[in-house]
Amino acid sequence: MTNEIQQILDRLGMARLNQMQLDTYREVNGTDADVVVVSPTGSGKTLAYMLPLAGMIDVSSDAVQAVVIVPNRELALQSAEVMGRFGLHIRTVCCYGGRPAMDEHRVIRQVAPHVVFGTPGRLNDHFDKGNLSPYTARFLVIDEFDKCLEMGFHNEMAKLLKRLSGVRRRFLLSATDADRIPDFVNARHVAKVDYSEGGISSRVEQYCLKSADKDKLEALGNLLCTIGRQSSMVFLNYRDSVERVASYLRGRGFGVSAFHGGLEQPEREAALYRFGNGSANVLVSTDLASRGLDIPDVDNIIHYHMPLTRESYIHRVGRTARWDATGKSFFILSPDESLPDFVEKECSPITLPEQMPGVPQPKMETLYIGKGKKDKISKGDIVGFLCKKGGLDSSAIGRIDVKERYCYVAVSREKVGQVLSMAGGEKIKGIKTIVEVVR
Repeated sequence: MTNEIQQILDRLGMARLNQMQLDTYREVNGTDADVVVVSPTGSGKTLAYMLPLAGMIDVSSDAVQAVVIVPNRELALQSAEVMGRFGLHIRTVCCYGGRPAMDEHRVIRQVAPHVVFGTPGRLNDHFDKGNLSPYTARFLVIDEFDKCLEMGFHNEMAKLLKRLSGVRRRFLLSATDADRIPDFVNARHVAKVDYSEGGISSRVEQYCLKSADKDKLEALGNLLCTIGRQSSMVFLNYRDSVERVASYLRGRGFGVSAFHGGLEQPEREAALYRFGNGSANVLVSTDLASRGLDIPDVDNIIHYHMPLTRESYIHRVGRTARWDATGKSFFILSPDESLPDFVEKECSPITLPEQMPGVPQPKMETLYIGKGKKDKISKGDIVGFLCKKGGLDSSAIGRIDVKERYCYVAVSREKVGQVLSMAGGEKIKGIKTIVEVVR
């Protein structure tokens, strides 16, 4: 590893690369081949392709040099954020649905990106309108390629890749391999870095819980009470089911975030933020949350609905036991349900205690502060504001995310009322602001 790579790792707070990342780095830099990386969720595939790609970018140019195709907006945003932390002056933009393409075009003109992260449909939209040139990109990355190459994306992907005629190298990454790479990807002389584990990590313990009723809501609530304050993701197959289950759990007093593709972007962002910063210890979601999200320290995966495919199962369980951690996977089975055939790992039966513990409460709560980067607000300003105006000790303040026009801040749940009472309507850096709880 070069000194520059070590400096990047230092900025990311990492001591070293894992073996898959080292092998990918060497494969990309040591050959001219297209590279396919298959490795479990949570093993660090984003960094595996991004480090060698960063070394290929000419920051003195204003041309788009790399296009990174992702299946959803969350992965686009997280990937761009990681590259920004490299500190290499590589300019990036994210393009995805759910917001006006005109706003993205304005950002593209202002930024003149070297790397574009985007979903297939929105990238095609910008190419159709001439907002981006498809001819200058020399590098193509397809992250979660098995998902991007599914039939639902097939036409958009075929159209998109056909117009990227200047691409010379392709990097494809996923936790599960595709049956075949379609001809329109134009992958040639492929080198493969295969760290797939053939299924579920040995660091995951699996359990089955029998529900007495076909409606499994009570069984789920009781399981979560037994688990306690641990971080848990509950997976369902339908959006309306996510809303129903989340509503039930909220009614019982759980700290819950709901996440699915039918939510608006700010709602999805707030849901992930509350779960990630400890303000909600339960995330109820469709399989949308099974891929491309950087959510550390998830203790438990709960299958309320059975996964429909082996790939879905692997990606769900891959949310826990990331890197060297351990985790648990729970299947809740109604009286007439059984495990899918593709669940090969041992699944131990469990029985819940007769005396049920109380509903666990999250340690943190998320506050919205109505000023952000556009107002020259920094994380230090937020800490100072909450300590001075909200009467907090810095130890009661958790994760802080400063957005363009607002901030999210995790604060101790016990101190929320005090902050709202003392800091509501106060000024930060001389500007009056809103302070409210994110629900």
